[in-house]
Amino acid sequence: MSKGKLFILSAPSGAGKSTLLNEVMKRLKGLAFSISHTTRAPRRGETDGVEYHFVDRETFLDMKEEGLFLEWAEVHGNFYGTSRLAVEEQAAGGADVILDIDVQGAGIIRGQGGVDAAYIFLAPPSLAELELRLRRRGLDDDETIAIRMANAREEMSASDEFEYLIVNENKDEAVRMFESVILAERARGRRHLDGGELRRELLP
Repeated sequence: MSKGKLFILSAPSGAGKSTLLNEVMKRLKGLAFSISHTTRAPRRGETDGVEYHFVDRETFLDMKEEGLFLEWAEVHGNFYGTSRLAVEEQAAGGADVILDIDVQGAGIIRGQGGVDAAYIFLAPPSLAELELRLRRRGLDDDETIAIRMANAREEMSASDEFEYLIVNENKDEAVRMFESVILAERARGRRHLDGGELRRELLP
Protein backbone atom coordinates (compact mmCIF):
# COMPACT_ATOMS: atom_id res chain seq x y z
CA MET A 1 0.00 0.00 0.00
CA SER A 2 1.43 3.39 -1.02
CA LYS A 3 1.59 6.23 1.46
CA GLY A 4 -1.03 8.96 1.08
CA LYS A 5 -0.26 12.55 0.09
CA LEU A 6 -0.99 15.71 2.02
CA PHE A 7 -3.24 18.38 0.51
CA ILE A 8 -2.87 21.65 2.37
CA LEU A 9 -5.81 24.02 1.90
CA SER A 10 -5.60 27.61 3.13
CA ALA A 11 -8.08 30.45 2.78
CA PRO A 12 -9.28 33.58 4.55
CA SER A 13 -12.08 33.03 7.04
CA GLY A 14 -15.39 33.08 5.18
CA ALA A 15 -13.97 32.08 1.78
CA GLY A 16 -15.95 28.83 1.79
CA LYS A 17 -13.44 26.17 2.85
CA SER A 18 -15.92 24.10 4.85
CA THR A 19 -18.43 23.90 2.02
CA LEU A 20 -15.71 23.01 -0.48
CA LEU A 21 -14.24 20.31 1.74
CA ASN A 22 -17.60 18.73 2.53
CA GLU A 23 -18.47 18.44 -1.16
CA VAL A 24 -15.11 17.02 -2.21
CA MET A 25 -15.03 14.54 0.67
CA LYS A 26 -18.42 13.22 -0.47
CA ARG A 27 -17.37 12.88 -4.12
CA LEU A 28 -13.89 11.37 -3.92
CA LYS A 29 -12.85 8.16 -2.20
CA GLY A 30 -9.58 7.68 -0.38
CA LEU A 31 -9.59 11.05 1.37
CA ALA A 32 -9.17 11.73 5.06
CA PHE A 33 -9.62 15.04 6.86
CA SER A 34 -7.16 16.04 9.55
CA ILE A 35 -9.10 17.41 12.52
CA SER A 36 -7.13 20.22 14.12
CA HIS A 37 -6.86 21.05 17.80
CA THR A 38 -7.94 24.52 18.87
CA THR A 39 -8.33 26.59 21.99
CA ARG A 40 -11.27 28.60 20.65
CA ALA A 41 -14.76 27.89 21.91
CA PRO A 42 -17.08 25.79 19.72
CA ARG A 43 -19.43 27.76 17.49
CA ARG A 44 -23.12 27.04 17.22
CA GLY A 45 -23.60 23.56 15.75
CA GLU A 46 -19.95 22.45 16.13
CA THR A 47 -19.11 19.15 17.86
CA ASP A 48 -15.88 18.19 19.57
CA GLY A 49 -13.98 15.68 17.44
CA VAL A 50 -15.90 16.58 14.27
CA GLU A 51 -14.97 20.14 13.25
CA TYR A 52 -12.14 20.43 15.78
CA HIS A 53 -10.68 18.87 18.90
CA PHE A 54 -11.51 21.63 21.39
CA VAL A 55 -8.95 21.88 24.21
CA ASP A 56 -8.04 24.47 26.80
CA ARG A 57 -5.00 26.70 26.43
CA GLU A 58 -2.90 24.80 29.00
CA THR A 59 -3.49 21.46 27.26
CA PHE A 60 -2.60 22.93 23.88
CA LEU A 61 0.63 24.50 25.15
CA ASP A 62 1.63 21.22 26.81
CA MET A 63 1.10 19.38 23.49
CA LYS A 64 3.15 22.02 21.69
CA GLU A 65 6.04 21.65 24.13
CA GLU A 66 5.98 17.87 23.65
CA GLY A 67 6.33 18.32 19.88
CA LEU A 68 2.99 16.71 19.12
CA PHE A 69 2.00 19.20 16.41
CA LEU A 70 3.08 19.03 12.78
CA GLU A 71 2.33 22.76 12.72
CA TRP A 72 0.64 25.25 15.00
CA ALA A 73 -0.28 28.91 14.86
CA GLU A 74 -2.06 31.60 16.84
CA VAL A 75 -4.95 33.12 14.90
CA HIS A 76 -7.44 35.73 16.20
CA GLY A 77 -6.09 35.15 19.71
CA ASN A 78 -6.65 31.38 19.63
CA PHE A 79 -4.25 28.51 19.01
CA TYR A 80 -4.69 25.95 16.23
CA GLY A 81 -2.53 22.87 15.64
CA THR A 82 -2.32 19.73 13.52
CA SER A 83 -1.59 16.43 15.25
CA ARG A 84 1.59 14.93 13.82
CA LEU A 85 0.67 11.37 14.84
CA ALA A 86 -2.87 11.54 13.42
CA VAL A 87 -1.63 12.74 10.02
CA GLU A 88 1.12 10.12 9.89
CA GLU A 89 -1.32 7.34 10.74
CA GLN A 90 -3.86 8.46 8.12
CA ALA A 91 -1.21 8.76 5.40
CA ALA A 92 0.40 5.44 6.35
CA GLY A 93 -2.99 3.80 5.84
CA GLY A 94 -2.98 4.98 2.22
CA ALA A 95 -5.40 7.91 2.56
CA ASP A 96 -4.72 11.28 1.02
CA VAL A 97 -4.97 13.68 3.95
CA ILE A 98 -6.49 17.16 3.66
CA LEU A 99 -5.26 19.78 6.12
CA ASP A 100 -7.40 22.88 6.57
CA ILE A 101 -4.83 25.30 7.97
CA ASP A 102 -3.96 28.98 7.68
CA VAL A 103 -1.06 30.45 5.72
CA GLN A 104 1.15 30.45 8.83
CA GLY A 105 0.74 26.72 9.26
CA ALA A 106 1.23 26.08 5.56
CA GLY A 107 4.48 28.04 5.69
CA ILE A 108 5.70 26.02 8.68
CA ILE A 109 5.13 22.72 6.87
CA ARG A 110 6.65 24.06 3.65
CA GLY A 111 9.72 25.16 5.56
CA GLN A 112 10.27 21.76 7.14
CA GLY A 113 11.19 20.18 3.81
CA GLY A 114 10.76 16.53 2.93
CA VAL A 115 6.95 16.70 3.29
CA ASP A 116 5.11 15.43 0.20
CA ALA A 117 2.31 17.99 0.00
CA ALA A 118 0.29 19.97 -2.52
CA TYR A 119 -0.52 23.54 -1.47
CA ILE A 120 -3.87 25.04 -2.49
CA PHE A 121 -5.13 28.55 -1.74
CA LEU A 122 -8.87 29.25 -1.86
CA ALA A 123 -9.67 32.90 -2.51
CA PRO A 124 -12.91 34.87 -2.54
CA PRO A 125 -13.83 36.74 -5.74
CA SER A 126 -13.04 40.01 -3.93
CA LEU A 127 -12.52 41.37 -0.44
CA ALA A 128 -15.89 43.13 -0.67
CA GLU A 129 -17.59 39.79 -1.37
CA LEU A 130 -15.69 38.20 1.51
CA GLU A 131 -16.95 40.83 3.95
CA LEU A 132 -20.48 40.31 2.66
CA ARG A 133 -20.22 36.55 3.26
CA LEU A 134 -18.87 37.08 6.77
CA ARG A 135 -21.81 39.34 7.61
CA ARG A 136 -24.35 36.98 6.06
CA ARG A 137 -23.28 34.01 8.16
CA GLY A 138 -23.98 36.02 11.33
CA LEU A 139 -21.29 34.48 13.52
CA ASP A 140 -19.15 37.54 14.28
CA ASP A 141 -19.63 41.07 15.57
CA ASP A 142 -18.32 44.13 13.70
CA GLU A 143 -15.01 44.19 15.59
CA THR A 144 -14.31 40.52 14.83
CA ILE A 145 -15.22 40.99 11.16
CA ALA A 146 -12.80 43.92 10.95
CA ILE A 147 -10.03 41.73 12.38
CA ARG A 148 -10.86 38.92 9.95
CA MET A 149 -10.78 41.33 7.01
CA ALA A 150 -7.40 42.72 8.05
CA ASN A 151 -6.03 39.19 8.30
CA ALA A 152 -7.61 38.29 4.95
CA ARG A 153 -5.66 41.06 3.23
CA GLU A 154 -2.40 39.64 4.62
CA GLU A 155 -3.36 36.07 3.70
CA MET A 156 -4.29 37.07 0.15
CA SER A 157 -0.84 38.59 -0.29
CA ALA A 158 0.66 35.14 0.47
CA SER A 159 -1.39 33.32 -2.16
CA ASP A 160 1.49 33.29 -4.66
CA GLU A 161 3.38 30.96 -2.30
CA PHE A 162 0.86 28.20 -3.12
CA GLU A 163 1.02 25.84 -6.10
CA TYR A 164 -2.69 26.13 -6.87
CA LEU A 165 -5.14 29.02 -6.66
CA ILE A 166 -8.90 28.45 -6.70
CA VAL A 167 -11.21 31.47 -6.77
CA ASN A 168 -14.48 30.55 -5.08
CA GLU A 169 -16.90 32.61 -7.14
CA ASN A 170 -19.06 29.64 -8.13
CA LYS A 171 -19.26 26.77 -5.66
CA ASP A 172 -19.69 23.97 -8.20
CA GLU A 173 -16.78 25.19 -10.31
CA ALA A 174 -14.57 25.55 -7.24
CA VAL A 175 -15.42 21.99 -6.18
CA ARG A 176 -14.55 20.66 -9.64
CA MET A 177 -11.25 22.51 -9.60
CA PHE A 178 -10.31 21.11 -6.19
CA GLU A 179 -11.23 17.61 -7.37
CA SER A 180 -9.07 18.13 -10.44
CA VAL A 181 -6.08 19.12 -8.29
CA ILE A 182 -6.44 15.97 -6.19
CA LEU A 183 -6.81 13.69 -9.21
CA ALA A 184 -3.87 15.31 -11.01
CA GLU A 185 -1.63 14.90 -7.95
CA ARG A 186 -2.71 11.29 -7.59
CA ALA A 187 -1.85 10.63 -11.25
CA ARG A 188 1.55 12.25 -10.81
CA GLY A 189 2.19 10.17 -7.71
CA ARG A 190 1.29 6.94 -9.50
CA ARG A 191 3.57 7.91 -12.36
CA HIS A 192 6.51 8.08 -9.99
CA LEU A 193 5.55 4.89 -8.16
CA ASP A 194 4.46 2.69 -11.06
CA GLY A 195 6.02 4.24 -14.14
CA GLY A 196 8.95 1.88 -14.41
CA GLU A 197 6.81 -1.21 -13.97
CA LEU A 198 4.21 0.02 -16.48
CA ARG A 199 6.87 0.78 -19.08
CA ARG A 200 8.31 -2.69 -18.72
CA GLU A 201 4.85 -4.19 -19.31
CA LEU A 202 3.87 -1.97 -22.27
CA LEU A 203 7.12 -1.60 -24.19
CA PRO A 204 8.69 -4.45 -26.20
